[in-house]
Amino acid sequence: MSRTAEITRTTKETDIRVALNLDGSGQSTINTGVPFLDHMLDLFTRHGLFDLEVTCQGDLQIDDHHTVEDIAICLGQAFVQALGDKKGIVRYGAAYVPMDETLARAVVDLSGRYFLVYKVENTRSNVGTFSVELAEHFWHSFAEHCKCNLHIEVLYGRNQHHIIEAVFKATTRALSQAVRQDERIQGVMSTKGTI
Repeated sequence: MSRTAEITRTTKETDIRVALNLDGSGQSTINTGVPFLDHMLDLFTRHGLFDLEVTCQGDLQIDDHHTVEDIAICLGQAFVQALGDKKGIVRYGAAYVPMDETLARAVVDLSGRYFLVYKVENTRSNVGTFSVELAEHFWHSFAEHCKCNLHIEVLYGRNQHHIIEAVFKATTRALSQAVRQDERIQGVMSTKGTI
C-alpha cells in the first residue's frame, strides 16, 4: 500500500503544491520562496527519510507569514492523507537532537487530536530575513492540520539558527518513528479501536 499524498491549496495569498511519500529515502525538491524555510524543509526530508516536494507562490511582497503558515497546513494535511486509516503504525515517536551547543526534544502522538506545546526561547528576532516567530507558527499550523499531539522543547541553546534547526530535526525524527509500521500491530494502536 502506497503511503503517499498530494495536496494543492490556492488562496488569494498562496498557491501551494505538496507531495509526500512517508516511505521515501530523503529526497526533496523544495521551492517556497523563503530560503531559510527551504533549508529547514530540506533537512526535515533528509532526517525523516521522507520524500517531499514543495512549491509555493506566495505574497512575499507583504512578508513570509502566509507562505510559512500555508505550507505547514498543507504538510500536515499530507501526513493525514498519507497515513490513511493509521492501521499498523507505531503512533508515538520521540527524539533528542543536538546541534552544537543546542539540544532539542520532540515527542509526537498521531492521535487524531491536536495539541501543541512549544517551549523554545528565541535568542534573536530574525535568522537572515526569516522572522523567528514563524517557526512556532509553522509547528502550530502543522500540528493542527496533522491532527497530532506535538511537544517541542529546546533544553538549552544560544545560536538561533541552531535552535530552529535542532527543532526541525528532532520533530522529523519523532514523526519518522511515529509513522513507522509494525507488523505486530493489529488494527490501530489504541485500546479504543480507533485513532
